[in-house]
Amino acid sequence: MQQKIVNNFTRVDRKDGSLAMANIYVAFIALLLGGLAGLLQVLVRSGEFTLPAGIKISYYQVLTVHGILLGLILTTFFIMGFQIAAVSRTAGTFTNTQRKIGWIGFWLMVIGTAAAAVMVLLNEATVLYTFYAPLQAHWIFYLGLTLVVVGSWLLCIMQIMKYRQWKKENNGAISPLLTFMAVVNSILWITCTLGVAVEVLFMLLPWSLGIVERVDVLLTRTLFWYFGHALVYFWLLPAYMAWYVVVPKVIGAKIFSDSLARLSFILFLLFSFPVGIHHQLTEPGIDGFWKFTQVVLTFFVVIPSLMTAFSMFATFELRGRELGGRGLFGWFKALPWKDSRFLVPFIGMLAFIPGGAGGLVNASYQMNQLVHNTIWVTGHFHLTVATAVVLTFFGVAFWLIPHLTGRVLTPQLNFLGNIVGILWGIGMLIMSAAMHIAGLLGAPRRSDYSTYGESSVAYDWVPYQIAQAIGGTILFIAIIIIIYMVIQLAFFAPKGEEEFPVAEVAPGAEKTPAILENFKIWGVILFALILFAYTIPIYEIITQSPPGSKGFNNLW
Repeated sequence: MQQKIVNNFTRVDRKDGSLAMANIYVAFIALLLGGLAGLLQVLVRSGEFTLPAGIKISYYQVLTVHGILLGLILTTFFIMGFQIAAVSRTAGTFTNTQRKIGWIGFWLMVIGTAAAAVMVLLNEATVLYTFYAPLQAHWIFYLGLTLVVVGSWLLCIMQIMKYRQWKKENNGAISPLLTFMAVVNSILWITCTLGVAVEVLFMLLPWSLGIVERVDVLLTRTLFWYFGHALVYFWLLPAYMAWYVVVPKVIGAKIFSDSLARLSFILFLLFSFPVGIHHQLTEPGIDGFWKFTQVVLTFFVVIPSLMTAFSMFATFELRGRELGGRGLFGWFKALPWKDSRFLVPFIGMLAFIPGGAGGLVNASYQMNQLVHNTIWVTGHFHLTVATAVVLTFFGVAFWLIPHLTGRVLTPQLNFLGNIVGILWGIGMLIMSAAMHIAGLLGAPRRSDYSTYGESSVAYDWVPYQIAQAIGGTILFIAIIIIIYMVIQLAFFAPKGEEEFPVAEVAPGAEKTPAILENFKIWGVILFALILFAYTIPIYEIITQSPPGSKGFNNLW
């Protein structure tokens, strides 16, 4: 199907846009509610506030809501909305059948989200973001998570079907870069959620229904982290999509290298799986050889990250010099700093530098012993996911929402967008820095405020917990502003045509090798890496584990 051309640029089909916007609406509702829960958390942890007694909701319910809404619901729905729009924009309008599959997936995700949320609010699923056994939730919570995963699979299948259709119609030519990236991320998501699907469907759900009395705690955690670390790259790759393809167009530049971008995505796909055990370095029952092996493999993920950093800053320097920048850093000053579509994702890019460095600490066999299960880890992923990824999502939303709703990003809203980015950067700097320092002092993650029997060590954490509350308050102010912007861009901004920016490849770039799109080869390599990394550890867990644990629920 042909796409509509307006003002010399291509529009996303209106029907495809409706599905994309439905996902984006849910994402920003999750942002508001999850952000409110996050604000309550940091206020309570400061020791200066307590939850009102009349609310009848515990700190750990708030913690569960915050983690699930922002870590799973916000990200998954926004990513699906962005990728649907990106595929429609670059590979063409979805067929009615493909779109119908997408809508079924969307509603399954909504129903699953609602079911899980009700259980958390009823204090029947206060199991935190990781839903670690032996904490046991109501079976409806696990069923709700299953529906979210299955629904997301349908949305991914919709995108893969469109990719295959495009390849067939274009005689196997190299696909549009954004479509390729969306398909890689969809494959990553389907592959990683297989682990948590096995955990929930065959272990946690029968356990919560009383069909089995006990569950193997170590096996459930290993399956979760097979999913949980690859999940990080499912969050990150859509941000990289914007960095590689959208941001260059926004600043008037070209894509530095199509081949480098595709290769980095393939490497992320391959290296995101055989690494999950580095989250379990303190777990008994996993042989040290496999822990060390996965630590080594984890450091391979640095390679595509550095490739991306090189590509982005090469793009920025080339464009800055085209705009007249002179000297060593004159190009930097020449970039369009007043454009929120560039500034806000750029702040996210900067945050990813210390965030990535902290990740190397977390994955290091020895240094992990110091920071494991401390609030250092929370500070780390608030830099990577909650800043690098989320700010890029905001920058995308500034142009994507008006593009899909037939409105425009006005100068006033653009100014507010810059305010959001600056506030978010300041708030996260204060909060995350305080988390990192408190973590080095031994402050635990996940826990409610406590002086631990008037311990002097615990009192040393309090100033940093107050700083976290200050930073969290600034972040919530930014959330209020972005919600106002979303409402304006969706319903009240002046009608018009906002461009979906897609950069072209630089004229001198090398031709993209066809092997980068040979998913049969990469699929075999991926399967082999997963088998290598997990077959023996899981076999040893199953054959050597104790009988398992009964469930614990309603502890708070």
